[in-house]
Amino acid sequence: MSVEVLILGGTTEGYALAAALADRSGFTPVSSLAGRTASPRRPAGEVRIGGFGGPEGLEAWLRARPTVAAVIDATHPFASRMGWNAAAACAACGLPLLRLERPAWQTVPGDHWDEVEDWEQAAALVAARSRRVLLALGRQELEPFARLDDVWFLIRSVDRPEPMPPFAQAEILLARGPFGLEDERTLLSSHRIDTIVCKNSGGTATESKLAAARALGVRVVMRRRPRRPDLPTVGTVAEAMAWLEATIPAEG
Repeated sequence: MSVEVLILGGTTEGYALAAALADRSGFTPVSSLAGRTASPRRPAGEVRIGGFGGPEGLEAWLRARPTVAAVIDATHPFASRMGWNAAAACAACGLPLLRLERPAWQTVPGDHWDEVEDWEQAAALVAARSRRVLLALGRQELEPFARLDDVWFLIRSVDRPEPMPPFAQAEILLARGPFGLEDERTLLSSHRIDTIVCKNSGGTATESKLAAARALGVRVVMRRRPRRPDLPTVGTVAEAMAWLEATIPAEG
């Protein structure tokens, strides 16, 4: 008999976990994607797209799906609201919940980072000392920077921002990682970038921009990760699989 595992996904780790569960007898992955990109990759197994309607909606969905035996929160490190919703819903339903989260990036010698708590603080730093900036952000985080008329921005995004904030000086680059180190160095050099603004997503898919910034002396304004619920947390798919097998031993 197979049990279902709900994966709150959309990340590299979420896709990898779905593939691992699909190959493991006794477990069936059900992935939930937020649907914020126009053409998301489809993970292995069943897929649902869109929100649940807050913690109450997720709780109702779980109660209507008694075959789900555990939930893995593999959402982006900055999708904190989903993390809190999952914690509340799983507590109400009595379901085990694990957080699968890639380790955060750490500074190394040669880095020039300023870590901030919010985008308003990041925009204030950019306004004070930057002239040509790479915004490696999601579409929802652009608004504070659109007020800076004296700064030129290169906005890198998976999808075109809609609606586009009224930037005085901006170019849009549509691209999806992973990005290579030499490509990132070329991008920063050719556009004469002096500052990168990004969030501490962690992982390897977009880490090369930090190595390129280090090599070229480019400043980085990095938003710290938001607070999340206090949950059992692992950093790899192998650890998540071990947790599942210990928590809900599967047959077969």
